[in-house]
Amino acid sequence: MSDQQDRIMRLFIEEAKEHLDTLENGLVDLKSTMKDPESVQEMFRAAHSVKGGAAMLSLDSIKTTAHRLEDCFKVLKDGPVKQVDQTAESLFLKGVDTLKDLLARLEGPFGLRNEEGEKLVQQVMPVFAQLETHLKNLAAGKVPAAAAVARGAGAAQTAGGVPANFAAEVMVLLKEMLQGFKQKESAASREQLAAVCVRLYKLGGKIETWQNLVKIARGAIVNPKNSYKVLAPLIIKELKEAGDLVQGGKVKTIAPSKNLLLLASSPKTVEASAPATAAPPASKEVALPADPKAVVKLLLKTFNKKQLSEIAKLLVHAIKSSK
Repeated sequence: MSDQQDRIMRLFIEEAKEHLDTLENGLVDLKSTMKDPESVQEMFRAAHSVKGGAAMLSLDSIKTTAHRLEDCFKVLKDGPVKQVDQTAESLFLKGVDTLKDLLARLEGPFGLRNEEGEKLVQQVMPVFAQLETHLKNLAAGKVPAAAAVARGAGAAQTAGGVPANFAAEVMVLLKEMLQGFKQKESAASREQLAAVCVRLYKLGGKIETWQNLVKIARGAIVNPKNSYKVLAPLIIKELKEAGDLVQGGKVKTIAPSKNLLLLASSPKTVEASAPATAAPPASKEVALPADPKAVVKLLLKTFNKKQLSEIAKLLVHAIKSSK
């Protein structure tokens, strides 16, 4: 591969990662995303862009997977589907996960081999077929009540919309997260850890305290200033304890620690994954404005009252320490 081809490939990979973030962030709470036609259009464009770039570089497996995602987003964009369910979210995310896997292999030291790509495409094609059928059933009002399936779980659900063995399922994902923390610190490994957070987020159904904790944990993980040595014990401990609280029906007592809040934010940036009212944990950072009044407005919009109280205490402590 020539230097120019290598630069073009690296550019494609970086842009594809941004498009994958758009897809994942939109899908993590597809019900809310559906309320904003522009967001659905943005996801459609993201899949279309990955398809076009892959076609230009003759990356057939990535092109085919992105194309099928594009087809399904087109149904949401143009079709009569007015409301989606968790099954649709799960199937869409499986398609995105395959696209992420293909891209990770492409970026790896050995590149994406044709036989690997073809195998992954063959595995995901039934998922897209199931998704298209499900979307048609949603449009026709033919989806059975039992269709609400937790992503990757398929376990019995409690009345609160979470698996009956919630704590056990949390531990399975935390073990996977722990293995991620053992990897070398890099943008790729942080993305993998953030993806586990997305799955933990969805596992919590509609439990806001749990989902808020997961979003803050994700914000701490994607902050490159935080080392895995510091993050791992704190995040694993807090999520495990929170999982036990959910299992015991004590969801109102779940709250992030001061240390976790501090890791999730920095003096110059506020992670967009932290809002208590926003459903999808996002990975983008928002620069704070120079005007103090504008900063206050942004903080009020971004954090809940409990978080604001913790931030105020941290600011007072930091100011006193700097004197």
